Amino acid sequence: MSERDQRFMRLALAAAEQARAVGEVPVGAVLVRGDEVIATGFNHPIGAHDPSAHAEMAALRAAARTVGNYRLPGCELYVTLEPCLMCSGAIMHARIARVVYGAHDPKTGACGSVVDAFANTQLNHHTSVVGGVLDTECGDALRSFFAERRRASREARRAAAGEILSTSSGGESETDTPSRTT
Repeated sequence: MSERDQRFMRLALAAAEQARAVGEVPVGAVLVRGDEVIATGFNHPIGAHDPSAHAEMAALRAAARTVGNYRLPGCELYVTLEPCLMCSGAIMHARIARVVYGAHDPKTGACGSVVDAFANTQLNHHTSVVGGVLDTECGDALRSFFAERRRASREARRAAAGEILSTSSGGESETDTPSRTT
């Protein structure tokens, strides 16, 4: 793993934090030509009400607007999570030369984890793929996000259960009710 790959993946991790800050799954992407960052993107399908608003798609769209062309030959895409099939298709259509991703995605990964869209020799464009760059950091960002989400969900269920108990006992909470011992 080169220092260059690590440097750009850290920028993708920073973009992932933007997604986390607005309550989205923390996935970030950076599109690079040479050593210049052309565009960044972060996951935002919930806020955008758009199932295609993945980090890769946001970065590809921004880069295409910046360059003035939907084709982005010679560019590299750094993304914190293995691209899905939709994003992999867009990456191929944009003619991205190289994809570097952090964490493997055992549920929807299309760079080898579930399917390998880039291994099909019949396609007219071939993108090289490198996976596992800063995989621990990228995976930790996702794990901590989902752990926090599960914790918040448990707390909400407990609070709702407490309200139900409070309402059904005439306004007293469980701790206010004297214990009944024989």
